[in-house]
Amino acid sequence: MRKAPVYFFSEEVKYTLKNKIRIRNWINETIVAEGYQLEELNFILCSDEYLLAMNQQYLKHDTYTDVITFDNSEGLKTILGDIFISIERIQENAGQFKSTTEQELCRVMIHGTLHLLGYKDKGKAAKTMMTQKEDQYLALLNLKPASSPL
Repeated sequence: MRKAPVYFFSEEVKYTLKNKIRIRNWINETIVAEGYQLEELNFILCSDEYLLAMNQQYLKHDTYTDVITFDNSEGLKTILGDIFISIERIQENAGQFKSTTEQELCRVMIHGTLHLLGYKDKGKAAKTMMTQKEDQYLALLNLKPASSPL
């Protein structure tokens, strides 16, 4: 099996992502299950301030966020993109939602990926569909309970 072109980088944070191969394959399988082909997908784990600056510059939003997705695809049914994720937001959200940092990080990774697959999260119906898809694909990753490491 060819290595899925999913890459992980960090900017302004030190964070070691566990189970990279498993996560890489899971992301690719999600994309294929939705009828798309993966060209390349980059996950950039960064600081709150780094993502805030991107949010201000590219989206003209002056707020902190956990994820920003950039779709660079040129062809139909292909995925080429960059997903920037604030590790600080993920850690805070994990505490708020009583999950692990790894579980929350995977939720946000699949959330960003689903945006590239055409799913939206504005409006009640779209948000409900997005959450259902997140849950569907997270179940395939088989994350450990909050009390266990990933």
